[in-house]
Amino acid sequence: MSVWSALALTLVVGAITYGMRAIAIVGLAGREIPQPIQRALRNVGPAVLAALALNLAAGGEGSVGLTWPEGLALVAAGITAWFSRNVIATLVAGMSVLWIAEALL
Repeated sequence: MSVWSALALTLVVGAITYGMRAIAIVGLAGREIPQPIQRALRNVGPAVLAALALNLAAGGEGSVGLTWPEGLALVAAGITAWFSRNVIATLVAGMSVLWIAEALL
């Protein structure tokens, strides 16, 4: 693939992504979102974080690619998420444990 093809493809995909987001924002402006949808949207952040953590734990080729510091960080983040139900607190706890464990191990 040439540089110009890659650049054109990037611009087209970016425009499509921008358009999809803009349509959703403009289409929902001034409208009340139903309660069931609001409840479902609350789970998007934790679901994305869980998917990223599972991808890290499973590794790219089906083998476990997890080191001890990463495992400890996942456990700490999981416990924090369970008790606090706060995405920011979960990120802070997981990253803190990861950095400390990498420094010590």
